[in-house]
Amino acid sequence: MYEALTNSDWIVAMQDELHQFERNQEWHLVPKPKNRTIIGTKWAFRNKLDEQGTVTRNKARLVVQGYNQEEGIDYEETFAPIARIEAIRILIAFATYMKFKLYQMDVISVFLNGYLKEQVYVTQPPDFENTEFPNYIFKLDKALYGLKQTLRAWYERLSKFLLENDFRRNKVDTTLFLKTKGEHLLIVQVYVDDIIFGETHENLCNEFSKMMRNEFEMSMMGELNFFLGLHIKQTSNGTLIHQQKYIKELFKKFGMDSSKPIDTPISPSTKLVLDDGSPSAGEKLYRGMIGSLLYLTASRPDIIFSVVLCARFQSKPNGSHLTAENES
Repeated sequence: MYEALTNSDWIVAMQDELHQFERNQEWHLVPKPKNRTIIGTKWAFRNKLDEQGTVTRNKARLVVQGYNQEEGIDYEETFAPIARIEAIRILIAFATYMKFKLYQMDVISVFLNGYLKEQVYVTQPPDFENTEFPNYIFKLDKALYGLKQTLRAWYERLSKFLLENDFRRNKVDTTLFLKTKGEHLLIVQVYVDDIIFGETHENLCNEFSKMMRNEFEMSMMGELNFFLGLHIKQTSNGTLIHQQKYIKELFKKFGMDSSKPIDTPISPSTKLVLDDGSPSAGEKLYRGMIGSLLYLTASRPDIIFSVVLCARFQSKPNGSHLTAENES
């Protein structure tokens, strides 16, 4: 925090965040109430990267310390559906089959758009207190990063908005919304602040984009090409999906940068046993590798067998399991 306050770029980022709160009518300053939980706030900093890993801008977020919230007082419901990566793959496959392109946009400061049902009070931002009323606190009118009900509040607002504009929600995947106009179809898939959409007629896409910008502050990102670690290349001959950047990050993370590639994963005839006398492997490292490889199967179904085979031994991994997993 001290380093950020001495860096002009981070100071500008923090000021931009607070200006966003003002534009969004996020809160208002009030005297400190009695017998109410006052939730603390803190700054979180991160660099936003593009798909090549280059820093595009500094991002400062004011977050609340949600662990101070009391269930039944500060929040009620917290669950909100999130699209699974399998659903994203199905949507991409369907768009390819129907020969239409997918686009993506995101909502700027998405979690600041949900309306709160409860009365929530937070402290003033550290080092940005009001000089005239330093002992006052903020009463939230909308959700804020870190609140337990933030994701739920955003999903409820977005889904209500779409339903009011003639969309229908899929009964199986409640993050998928459909709208028909004559014989044409518009599909919208929601993953928190990222929205993927496509249609069988260009006018529907233009109408949807305009409708969203009128309601929310949006960032139009154009054709879908990078989403949840997936590189997506849409062409007239089909769609290519790969995770090259993610794979390179895995190699670096687990110290396998100089490893030699092999043509095939682990042999189907390989047999692993619970205890073959080899030294035990670190459970944290082993489980981290399993989880990372499971996510990689989104674009590499050829490694599913070997990854699932190794995943059976997460409770007590040993050296032979680790070696087999590295071969995957």
